[in-house]
Amino acid sequence: MMRLENIRNTFKSVHRKIKVFFSRFQWRETLIFLFFLLLSFAFWVLQSMQGEYEIQLEIPVTYKDIPQDMAFVRTPPSVITARIRDKGSVLLNYTLGQKKASIALHMQDTSAPDTLLLSMKDIEGIIMKQLIPSTNLISFDPQQIEIPYSRLKKKKVPVRFDGLIHTDPGFLLSGEIRITPSVTEVFAADVVLDALTSVQTVYTEIKGNKTLTRKLKLRKTEGANFDPGEVSVTIPIEEYTEKTLEIPVVCRGVPQGYTIRMFPSVVKLTCNVPLSLFKDLSEEDFSVEVLLDNPEQNVSGMMPIRLAKKPDWVDRAALSQDSIEFILELNR
Repeated sequence: MMRLENIRNTFKSVHRKIKVFFSRFQWRETLIFLFFLLLSFAFWVLQSMQGEYEIQLEIPVTYKDIPQDMAFVRTPPSVITARIRDKGSVLLNYTLGQKKASIALHMQDTSAPDTLLLSMKDIEGIIMKQLIPSTNLISFDPQQIEIPYSRLKKKKVPVRFDGLIHTDPGFLLSGEIRITPSVTEVFAADVVLDALTSVQTVYTEIKGNKTLTRKLKLRKTEGANFDPGEVSVTIPIEEYTEKTLEIPVVCRGVPQGYTIRMFPSVVKLTCNVPLSLFKDLSEEDFSVEVLLDNPEQNVSGMMPIRLAKKPDWVDRAALSQDSIEFILELNR
């Protein structure tokens, strides 16, 4: 208790000292002094803004409407640096962004067959349109834009989906992934076109339990332009169920004049099938085969079997066994 009382007394003592200090301080005179100081500063700023100054202005240059079959031989300039002169109040419009200058060059207006050319007079005229009438343009760099370009060749290539599809338990891909359009036109040099057989979408991971459609961009290829550069990808996802079928075994390689007997001649196949296609799936959609090697030496024994055919939308098809017994008989 004594310790708590000492803390309270110390706090009250400090509080009284602070109160006495600020009561002695001449706040009124201080505030008046600060007011006139700020007022003087404001007048000084206004006076300064009436004088003329020079500043350096960086004007961004953009290139629009570039045809797909056009490629610049070297990187075009992205900035024109201009030196301008005007009153300080006007220059604030440029530095604070209220009058932001920019230059847009439309490539569809290019008349030269292999060179983009802007003379000093052309650039000066474009810059002057961006400036306030009272602003003087002193200099700018570069004073001329001359950029050679070439025309690219083209060919059509198929588009492939690149990514992973994650489905909820009990749901699977129920068909082929549909891409619209399925081909894109590629504009590039001969060496690039010769090596390009297909174009992939950007890598995408998709999750869901129902059919969905996504807009995906095509993966960039150095030195190539695509038209279109974006495709619509439809992922068919559906609930699955299990179905069991009995598939006859077909033997390949039986020599003429012989008959083969297989035990069993029919095997069971279990697979996952979309609910909407459950009734449509039949034995004819599958093929189970064995291959008879060296029939002269192997007239009986065991042969491995394999699933030779199944629909693409059927998942996890499994045979009830991986081999069968056979006997090869000579016809009489």
